[in-house]
Amino acid sequence: MTDADIDAAADALRAGDLVVYPTETVYGLGADATDADAVSRVFEAKGRDRDKPVSLAVPDAETALEYTAPTARERRFMHEFLPGPVTLVVDRKEMVPDALTAGSDRVGVRVPDHDLALELLDAFHPITSTSANVSGEGSVRDLDELGEQVREAAAVLLDGGQTPGGGSTVVDVEAGEIIRRGAMADDIEDWL
Repeated sequence: MTDADIDAAADALRAGDLVVYPTETVYGLGADATDADAVSRVFEAKGRDRDKPVSLAVPDAETALEYTAPTARERRFMHEFLPGPVTLVVDRKEMVPDALTAGSDRVGVRVPDHDLALELLDAFHPITSTSANVSGEGSVRDLDELGEQVREAAAVLLDGGQTPGGGSTVVDVEAGEIIRRGAMADDIEDWL
């Protein structure tokens, strides 16, 4: 991947288009997470139920503070576990649209531990953080596995080679609860 590829992806996101990008788990489907119309296109491409929220990705924990209002304990958690295969559910700020959170006052925050994803997030953020597959189908670890429906919906595909697979651990720190077990779940449980 070149800087031109990252620029093309960032330009697509600015234009409200979708981008497929690699993470340290699986390929993600990105759109401007503050643009309700772009977020709607993610749901359409995935055939995802609108009642199921989508997370947002940012380049680092500090940037997350622009879009979310974490408690002191949630901030400590962020600095301990991000970047990494972790999605932290925190209070959102007003610019985060209902379309992303299914109307909830909380949103999942992700800082992927993947160089290409972080380069993209440095160029444009926040973006949606959801797997690049049709809901109910297997996650995509290689662009060759990308389904036609998502491939056609995306303006840019960023190829980071094969990803390790698995999923992020989704955690609600304030509730002291792991919502979905994934990578690092045992370490997170110990921290909680």
